Amino acid sequence: MKKTIRLIVLVLVIFILFAAWKIFGPRVAQPEAKFLYIKTGWVYHDVVAELENKKIISNTTWFNLVARALKYNIVKPGKYEIKKGMNLLGLVRMLKNGKQTPVNLVIIKFRTKEEFAHRIGREFETDSVQMINFLNNSDSLKNYGLDTNTWTCAIIPDTYVYFWNSTPTKIFSKLYLVSQKFWTKDKIEKLKDQSLNPKQAYTLASIIEEETNFQPDKGNIASVYINRFDRDIPLQADPTIKFAMRDFGLKRIYDKYLVIPSPYNTYINKGLPPGPICTPSVESLDAVINAPKTDYIYFVADSDFSGRSVFASNYKEHIKNARLFAEAQNRQDSLRKVQAK
Repeated sequence: MKKTIRLIVLVLVIFILFAAWKIFGPRVAQPEAKFLYIKTGWVYHDVVAELENKKIISNTTWFNLVARALKYNIVKPGKYEIKKGMNLLGLVRMLKNGKQTPVNLVIIKFRTKEEFAHRIGREFETDSVQMINFLNNSDSLKNYGLDTNTWTCAIIPDTYVYFWNSTPTKIFSKLYLVSQKFWTKDKIEKLKDQSLNPKQAYTLASIIEEETNFQPDKGNIASVYINRFDRDIPLQADPTIKFAMRDFGLKRIYDKYLVIPSPYNTYINKGLPPGPICTPSVESLDAVINAPKTDYIYFVADSDFSGRSVFASNYKEHIKNARLFAEAQNRQDSLRKVQAK
């Protein structure tokens, strides 16, 4: 009798240890992508199938036992990190509590809806088509006081934290709220001195962003465009030609490009274009907000190709500066042709 009891106890101990190893041991395998993605609308059986398909668990029996014990039956969509050494108990608890891994959306510069939508489709459950449809929907954007041309005004380059299953509306709403915080009363008051509102300032900053990477010149470039705007002179901004042509790799803007029919062509249309041509940096926005008072009407890149600009308050002086730069460009082009032979 004692031997039988000992045998039963031994079997129970072995079973308990085996069960403990199955539940508390590192039985969860980390997939190549390191994450489990649970889509919106999935039910429990979809989750189990995905776990098995991705070889995160080798057997569904023990997972089901733990899930039943913890009453995991309401599926919460999201992006979940599967860590090395994770056990079944930890896995089920994470899924039950919906402890998603946040998505860090880093925004530096976007020029087009397609570019932005592609990035969103790569980072989130929503795809690029859904994001494009949102940005092309006037009814969606009017809730933010924006339209299909000014949608970028809701974006201040920064790092934004979301959940993977965020919808286009949630993604855009968070961007908009941050942009509203950016435009403080003090900044808006400064813009009044420039005769600009936030959307106009953002659009102008986007042009400056594309004009130069040389930070010290941005304020003076802003003053040039503000002076032109105030005097009803066409802005004649080369970056708007690139945007109108959707050719952002152009190195030189020839006269034949200046007559391209487009509302974004600031050579044939006075005033600002219908909307921004990119998402400008905070530095470019600050350059507009704090633009110095100057009498500059013209500027051109310095002929030494340093990245600096040369400014002028009269046409004669500007033509001289422009000629120097054009000659430098021609010499550089000739040198390239010789080196290419």
